[in-house]
Amino acid sequence: MEPDAAWLPWNSQLANWSMEPSVAVWTHGLPVEYHYPATQITSCCLQTSVPTTSSTGGKLVDHHATAAATQLNDPIEKEASQELEVDLQNMVLKIHVDPIHAFEKAAHDYKAGVDLMRLKIHRYPATIRALGELYTVPTTVAIGPYHHGRDQLKPTEKVKHVAAYNCIRESGRPVQEMYDAVVHAAGSTQGLYDGDAVAGVGDDDFLPMMFYDACFLVQYMLTCTRAGLAQMDPALRSFFDANDNDVFRDITQLENQLPWRVVEAVMRFRPVPVAEFVASLRGCLQDRKVDDADEEPFALDEGFEPPHLLGLLRFYIVGRSHAKLPAVPETDAISFSVSTIELAELIHMGLKEKGNLFAELSLAPLSLDDTRTSLLANMAALELCSTSSFPDADDEESAVCSYLLLLGMIVDREEDVHELRRRRLLQGGGGLTNREALEFLARLQGLRLGSRYVRTMEEIESYKLEQRTRTKVHAFVYRNMKTMIVALSAIAAVVGIVGTLKSLKVVH
Repeated sequence: MEPDAAWLPWNSQLANWSMEPSVAVWTHGLPVEYHYPATQITSCCLQTSVPTTSSTGGKLVDHHATAAATQLNDPIEKEASQELEVDLQNMVLKIHVDPIHAFEKAAHDYKAGVDLMRLKIHRYPATIRALGELYTVPTTVAIGPYHHGRDQLKPTEKVKHVAAYNCIRESGRPVQEMYDAVVHAAGSTQGLYDGDAVAGVGDDDFLPMMFYDACFLVQYMLTCTRAGLAQMDPALRSFFDANDNDVFRDITQLENQLPWRVVEAVMRFRPVPVAEFVASLRGCLQDRKVDDADEEPFALDEGFEPPHLLGLLRFYIVGRSHAKLPAVPETDAISFSVSTIELAELIHMGLKEKGNLFAELSLAPLSLDDTRTSLLANMAALELCSTSSFPDADDEESAVCSYLLLLGMIVDREEDVHELRRRRLLQGGGGLTNREALEFLARLQGLRLGSRYVRTMEEIESYKLEQRTRTKVHAFVYRNMKTMIVALSAIAAVVGIVGTLKSLKVVH
């Protein structure tokens, strides 16, 4: 590194940095509790000592308990709190709660957990972990706590410090201000990681890790944009140029992610043209490049909030399906021949009829090498972890799994892979050999069945059934052509005679 890239002593960390006061947050696994004065919970009721406020001895609402309950954000809890009342004669606080509230609360909490699945930094499912460390363990840089501290990744920690220095310098803002913003964004994100993995990680380690990792990602994203690359510190640019493929493979691994809100906190100080960054990587699975003059303007979907960098790229690489395909009858065995057409996004897959006698299976083309296969495997892993039910979710939520299953179904031998290369579904002559590509696809056939995969298979079998009917009709016509011609001639003659008779006028 160049001497002017140095910053603070690395062993000092952030010991002299002040942090924002901690904010009370919801803790996973701990229920929200009511707190009443001088209370004891028994098996049948909540007994309390409440000063007598009325000489009538009648029942009245315990306003203290009600006020405490209504401060909760949960609307179900608010409704339940209105059922509390106190019997002052017996000094008993009775809770009249319809049992349905307990079920509603359970359903509400479950939905919140499902929503949280989309934001979590997941661990690999067994199907993907079985692929090996090439797809699941970073080789150059650790992002987040799961792989932090591995010996082979320690050299890049100094590069993160250089990235942080450049983010601060290019922002023109005080270092304390930027760090405080990251602390505020990261304060509630530790719960997004697996609890066992971060159990021993305190704020003194976790928060600086978030800061340095976010700055590293921001600087990498800038290398994918024209202005960012041109303005980058030469030493930092040299590192990214020399390790481009390795860094990209590492930062798109499922377990090597940072909550996107933390990255956004840094980008508020050192902006990144995210649309340009995404546009530069949307076609990363293909060799074919589009000239800037022919490329359609790309815009981000303002309604999409990515969980992390891998989620951001998967969303735009998969694409959106603007129309749902109609359901077709369920089928059993499938066998078919395939041809392909070039499409840009993975979601656009399915069977398309070409006239009355032919059909074409359409799949997006791709080029397979170590980096691209890793990206495909990790996007599939993200779908497996963040989508609880493939049949109930939109096709986009399981599109990568569907794509890999369809592609793997086509190939059984190396000759099949060669045929896909001939048909240009697999691009380029470099990257994986036919044997390596076949092994990669074969090892992914244990993925869950994505909805687009199931729909496409049903379309194929439906097409086969229609073709059988067409073939039988065609064969019947061919075998009985002479008989049908004679019959049609006779019918035509009878029709002609009848028409002539109808045209005659009766003369009296």
